[in-house]
Amino acid sequence: MKPRKELSQKAAENVAIQALTYLAADPDRLGRFLALSGLDHASIRTASAEPGFLGGVLEHVAGDERLLVEFAEFAGLNPLEVDGARAALNGGYWQRDIP
Repeated sequence: MKPRKELSQKAAENVAIQALTYLAADPDRLGRFLALSGLDHASIRTASAEPGFLGGVLEHVAGDERLLVEFAEFAGLNPLEVDGARAALNGGYWQRDIP
């Protein structure tokens, strides 16, 4: 299996910003993100400055396969590249212990 190429922090942040822009472009997508994250329109700007926010945006996108595929197509990325950005912002990949 081909090893995953790690993205730089800046490249990963750019993917997350694209994802946030994609979410914000549609009231339903943004509303779902806000509801699941516990944020509201008034607090999103403040929250965006917090560490982990951009990683959380990509966690949200990656957690819904349909949304992931749609965003990846919109951004001209492979869904695996989006996942790579998510991993770069959230401390890497983890491997589940196998009994």
